[in-house]
Amino acid sequence: MDVIVIGGGISGISIAYELAEDRAVTLLEAEKSLATHTTGRSAATWIGSYGPATVRQYTAESLPFLLDPPFDVDGQIATPMSTLWLGVNGRDDDVRRLAAETGAQLVDGAQAEELCPVLRPGAIEVAALDATARDLDVMGLQHAYTRAFRARGGTVVTSARVNQAVRDGHEWVLTTETGQTHRADVVVNAAGAWGDVVGEIFGAERLRLEPRRRTIFQSPTHASLEHIPFTAGIDDGFYFKREGNSVLCSPQDATLQQPGDPKPDELEIARAIESVNAVTTLGLRSVSTAWAGLRTFTPDGNPVAKWDEKVDDYFHFLGQAGYGIQMAPALSAHAAKLVREQPCPD
Repeated sequence: MDVIVIGGGISGISIAYELAEDRAVTLLEAEKSLATHTTGRSAATWIGSYGPATVRQYTAESLPFLLDPPFDVDGQIATPMSTLWLGVNGRDDDVRRLAAETGAQLVDGAQAEELCPVLRPGAIEVAALDATARDLDVMGLQHAYTRAFRARGGTVVTSARVNQAVRDGHEWVLTTETGQTHRADVVVNAAGAWGDVVGEIFGAERLRLEPRRRTIFQSPTHASLEHIPFTAGIDDGFYFKREGNSVLCSPQDATLQQPGDPKPDELEIARAIESVNAVTTLGLRSVSTAWAGLRTFTPDGNPVAKWDEKVDDYFHFLGQAGYGIQMAPALSAHAAKLVREQPCPD
């Protein structure tokens, strides 16, 4: 069975790698290079206590792979980096609930200040420590997946935006904007924010995907950044972590946006700076650089890995909601298994 995977972010390259073990796989990427959008703009973390239950399951199952990948990588993909969830804006009970559900360690305000020395004294009453978290080399993982995919005989085609799809017997025949044609028995849609756009070309069911902007920025600080964990408000209002000699922050915005190239929101950045400064002594005032990416959600917040209900031999691998990197190994293995279970055409 030949397979075409549409989309060259971490979801596309991970399922392409899995399927290439015993299938002829071609990956089509609309842009000039892989991981141009969401993957390449990620904050690069693995946090076992992050996300809804389904996400946490795939995240946990992915850790052994990330710690010891089955293919060659340049350096370490996952390095230790604790995560501290802060009770802010009257949400202390949410911290306690997260600790109970995930096994994170519940700590009081004084302990939180020891764990994160830049916390403003007395600003936090309760927090939860996830000591299992990891900092991820996202592009290192992306490149390693790509090399391993090619080593299995997979083909990557960039600048290959699909604009037509027709059936020819049991095959899909895809045409790109450059006039190239590609044939396969099965198509996997891993186009991220463009998932429904691609689906429309195939006449597939609409998943009602919601691309949402996430702004990230870096700020200089005079504070010491030694021993700073990844620190986040439990209300999804901000997070920050050390990035070299500066602080990487996000307002954790989730503004609906059409698929495209999002720009950072200056008002959200200002709000995040105010929120971070309220609970820390970082004294953030300026922004050295900022960018934005799209996190794509399904209506129920869970990722989709399933066959389409309207058209044949078309598989959805979408809606990973910004958790795609940390759960890529397990989720792609699960999805590849579902693809293999589809009977081959006569």
